[in-house]
Amino acid sequence: MKTILGLTAATLALGAVMAQAEEVHVYNWSDYIDEELLSKFEEETGIKLVYDVFDSNELLETKMLAGGSGYDVVVPTGTFLQRQIMAGAFQPLDKSKLPNLENMWDVIEKRTDVYDPGHEYSINYMWGTTGLGVNVGKVQEILGEDAPMNSLSLIFDPANAEKLAECGIMMLDAPTETVPAALTYAGWDNPDDKSDEALAKAQEVLTAVRPFIQKYHSSEYINALANGDVCVALGWSGDVLIARDRAAEADNGVEVEYYIPTEGALMWFDMMAIPVDAPNPEAAHTFLNFIMDAQNMAAASNYVYYANGNKASQEYLIEDVIGDNAIYPDEATLENLYTVTPFDLRSQRKLTKLWTEVKSGL
Repeated sequence: MKTILGLTAATLALGAVMAQAEEVHVYNWSDYIDEELLSKFEEETGIKLVYDVFDSNELLETKMLAGGSGYDVVVPTGTFLQRQIMAGAFQPLDKSKLPNLENMWDVIEKRTDVYDPGHEYSINYMWGTTGLGVNVGKVQEILGEDAPMNSLSLIFDPANAEKLAECGIMMLDAPTETVPAALTYAGWDNPDDKSDEALAKAQEVLTAVRPFIQKYHSSEYINALANGDVCVALGWSGDVLIARDRAAEADNGVEVEYYIPTEGALMWFDMMAIPVDAPNPEAAHTFLNFIMDAQNMAAASNYVYYANGNKASQEYLIEDVIGDNAIYPDEATLENLYTVTPFDLRSQRKLTKLWTEVKSGL
């Protein structure tokens, strides 16, 4: 009986392992993939996909650095990825299991190499810019036909912000994005400057318009723009373009446009990586290779209206994506885009304090 029970226990244990092996847990940004791809992955691989979403790097980082997240694939932005690699949060990719790596775009790999040298831990999923989502009609109604819709002064000049407050302004709840934007508006030489002087200048700019900001949130502005609940948002390129299309589909009289600020804009990269304690790294590699398929990556970009780091996907992109300069900027615009590096522990504490004070209006 003891032997029979032992065999039964072993069989059950093996069954549990096999069941676990048939699942892959993915943690990605909200509104960031064509959901048909999720079903396609399950159909093609036989692996059950458990897909959860988040809307801030800070939330993801808290889970990653605490360990035991339970996820097999996560999608941090480049600067957060770099810091998490240094903390030992990710496992190296087994590139022998990723034949679709040949589809990736060297132009983007060169830019993301600063976060993950040699791309030992990550692949690029999407990239884009942080700029201005504008309800054109409302803004021109309030500020006039010559409203500076392609300038950071639209929201960082208190005179403009005060007037636009009546139709609503939202801003990303992301200090690593808003602080560089504030420094760029202020004419600071380096938007990636993390000195006390730079942070003080950024706080001065952000505090001056705080009374006129309706809300700080990193996803709600999509529907708020589309519905006409706000008329300006400092947000991510693809999100604003999703809002533009939702407004057009609703035929609600709201015209939303995305503008890359003429002063310069942040170019960011969202990277897929496998946590060091991923329950199913084998299935994680299967998922990454699936995403790097040219047609799959194109389907994702065609849905979310973001550029991706997959060169082979470009022949499958719809013209509204590949032909839109707001998504795939021309060379001149690219030259005016900047990247940023992670905050060290000391400057991160100062940034957190700054952002808490700005949001609370202190």
